[in-house]
Amino acid sequence: MWSLFAASVVVLIARLRIGGAWEIPGVVAIDGLTVLMWVVVTFFSGIVHSYSRRYMAGSAHETGFFLAVFGFTVAVIGLVAADHFAVFALLWLAMGLVMARLIGTVDGWAQARAAASVARKYFLASSALLGVALTALWWATGETSVSGVAATADTLGGPVWLVAAVALVLAAMIQSALVPFHGWLLSSMTAPTPASALMHAGFVNAGGILLTRFAPVVTVDATLMLGIVAVGATSALVGKLLKTIQSDVKTELGCSTVGQMGFMIMQAGLGFFGAAITHLILHGFYKAYHFLSAGERVEHTSPTASDTHETSVTGAAIILLTGLAGGGLFAVLTGKGTSVDSGLLLAVFVVLTTMHAARTAVEQASLPSTARYGAIPLVFIPAIAVYALVYEAVSGVLSGLPVVAAPTELSALHALVAGVFLLTYVGIETGVHERSQRLYVALLNASQPASSTVLTAREDYNEY
Repeated sequence: MWSLFAASVVVLIARLRIGGAWEIPGVVAIDGLTVLMWVVVTFFSGIVHSYSRRYMAGSAHETGFFLAVFGFTVAVIGLVAADHFAVFALLWLAMGLVMARLIGTVDGWAQARAAASVARKYFLASSALLGVALTALWWATGETSVSGVAATADTLGGPVWLVAAVALVLAAMIQSALVPFHGWLLSSMTAPTPASALMHAGFVNAGGILLTRFAPVVTVDATLMLGIVAVGATSALVGKLLKTIQSDVKTELGCSTVGQMGFMIMQAGLGFFGAAITHLILHGFYKAYHFLSAGERVEHTSPTASDTHETSVTGAAIILLTGLAGGGLFAVLTGKGTSVDSGLLLAVFVVLTTMHAARTAVEQASLPSTARYGAIPLVFIPAIAVYALVYEAVSGVLSGLPVVAAPTELSALHALVAGVFLLTYVGIETGVHERSQRLYVALLNASQPASSTVLTAREDYNEY
């Protein structure tokens, strides 16, 4: 796997220096997105392979696990290069089935089998929706390849296009575990930890890749794009709320993924597909690290005053000023947010998600409460600078794609979605939601895994 990673880096460099069309017409097309994802996927898979050598040592399922991880990686490598509809659909299906196998790695464990079954049903539904979308696109354009559809995107419209576009969005939502399809992800905790890392750092990103590949299709209508923003915003907020009530590390990380995938889909809905790819890459690094180090976060402590969401006026002012400075820096480095279009919302959402990550990092550090506010700018400003620079680099690599950025004019509905999002986000950050017992119960119910996947007796697991 590390040899594949090294080869992918060489191919990426060659692609950047040589350019041109690398393809088998109508079957395979190697472009900037392909080589970038090859590097990212093989890197994460190499980390998982290396980590698993010790994690799976002595397990009766060791060989099957490594074959599944390698097979999953090969499926993703093929998917991002596939141009023909049939090849793309088959690899999408294979990717889901192999991931379901990884979730149920311990095949003698009833809960693991149940979790794999739950995930498999979702993934089959996603594949069926993708099949509907590709069939509709073929019907509307007569093309059987992704590049062919992109070339004829100007002719798309009408009921058949709408069926294709909605099916694509739903398939992406399921694969990325967006609300209300997050159940499979929260039921997948039976997966070995390295498989969870691969799932949260790689598999769930498929929704963003799908929308980027078919950007010429989904950008046909501004109303559909606004709908994608609303879907992403809902998942971002609900995922953040669900995270606040979790009592175990892996489920908390799972809820975080639901929210972060919502941010990714929002960026695609705003028309910035380069930003969506940037987000999935950075989130992949972030989440892979946290899953592989999940055991280090288990502490036997009692809640303290520092665990509350109380924020002083001074602290709120520091956070606000830091956010404004970060937004200005992002605008200067990327040019997004300097005009009144969807780029302004992109800058706002990048500031929010980066600020959340910075605050999380600071809260986990052993610092006095007063020092934490001073530490936030020290973490946040470099983080958003890195985000902006990576975004610019990724956009450069993707420059040959049919659509990398398609900003839209802001409407009253954009303002409504953004206003509701900001008010809810601020409410969560300040802990307003914690005052409602009814909301707590609703969130607790919404984050419950499928009952058949819940382990109720430790002895049941120890047998395996």
